[in-house]
Amino acid sequence: MRLNVHEWGDRDAPPVVCLHGLTGWGGRFRRLAQERLAGRRVVAPDLRGHGRSGWEPPWDVETHVADLLETADTLGIEAAAWVGHSFGGRLVAELAARAPERVQKAVLLDPALHIDPAIALERAELARADTSFGSPDEAIETRLADGTLFATPRSTLEEEVAGHLERGEDGRWRWRVCAPMAIVAWSEMAAAAPPWPACPTLVVVGARSWIPVEVPAGGVELVTVPGGHSVLWDDFDATAQAIAAFV
Repeated sequence: MRLNVHEWGDRDAPPVVCLHGLTGWGGRFRRLAQERLAGRRVVAPDLRGHGRSGWEPPWDVETHVADLLETADTLGIEAAAWVGHSFGGRLVAELAARAPERVQKAVLLDPALHIDPAIALERAELARADTSFGSPDEAIETRLADGTLFATPRSTLEEEVAGHLERGEDGRWRWRVCAPMAIVAWSEMAAAAPPWPACPTLVVVGARSWIPVEVPAGGVELVTVPGGHSVLWDDFDATAQAIAAFV
């Protein structure tokens, strides 16, 4: 599948491909691209089942990786630095294992390389519910109150709802995410972790994240920021600075 793509910068500049996490969208990388990677071509697709990309199954890791390679080929990107948050981090690691010649550098932002099966089941059960909101403000307040964000400014979530929330025929607002895809993604994250990328790799983890990440000694650059799992939201400056210096 050729994925919907958000793109910033000079098309002739060295490429950086950014992958959002589960339930996210490519627009989350706008600020990173425009403020910290202005000299690069930054490409951020909506993964299958997210945003304005197609929602059709299958939704397994193999299909996500195939989508990414097809999209990169369409955009003329043979090799790039790849940045992935959470489930996107797992996909970067999977891509580095399956097509190492395509990944020059890997940046894993609080990556969900493996989720305990019991926790994955709990999260998949939550994904079964029809989560909707009476207004964009309600969606923002719900996200701020869920206990996983620690220093994210409201303006970040205002940008999120502007691009990633849509109103249904029933008048309710929902994130542009395919719920069955999310359930499959939790199952995929409960499977054995892929190997760590063999290319130069940066890992940024949140000190208060709910996802455990065991970084191997040697060969991987580790940066820890104060906030939680959403490192680009809670700790934009430190996370973006680390990415810009590395890629």
